[in-house]
Amino acid sequence: MDKNDIQHEKFMDAAIKLARKAYENGDVPIGCVIVKDGKIIARGYNKRNLKKTTLAHAELLAIEQASKKLADWRLEDCTMYVTLEPCQMCAGAIVQARIPNVVIGCMNPKAGCAGSILNLLDIKQFNHQVEIIKGIRKEVCSQMMKSFFMDLRQGKINISKEK
Repeated sequence: MDKNDIQHEKFMDAAIKLARKAYENGDVPIGCVIVKDGKIIARGYNKRNLKKTTLAHAELLAIEQASKKLADWRLEDCTMYVTLEPCQMCAGAIVQARIPNVVIGCMNPKAGCAGSILNLLDIKQFNHQVEIIKGIRKEVCSQMMKSFFMDLRQGKINISKEK
């Protein structure tokens, strides 16, 4: 294992911790960190049910926090670590924020837009493309998603509108 692999695992572990917070809150367990110069500058985890809004995805919350921290909407020197492949909304935001690198835990065959359904991060006609690294802590990320949806089906998690 080289130095990059160790760094990727370290930052993905931080994203996994955030995903667990989402799980505890009854939200789909997705966590995200944004790193610049080897340091985490922003964190986000899924809060759609908590905040009652479609827009409260882990990636969007982290992008907003990173932009505030850097006082710039361009996150050109940053790397995003996210436990689940971004959806179309988040993939679009990643491109718009000019994030050059995204490290993904597990893929999302039902809604992923970084290669599963389509790859919005690498459309040549856009003015920005993103380098993707897939499968960092894949088993942990994948198992957390499976456990969440199993708990949801078994009624152990309540995500009703009445929360």
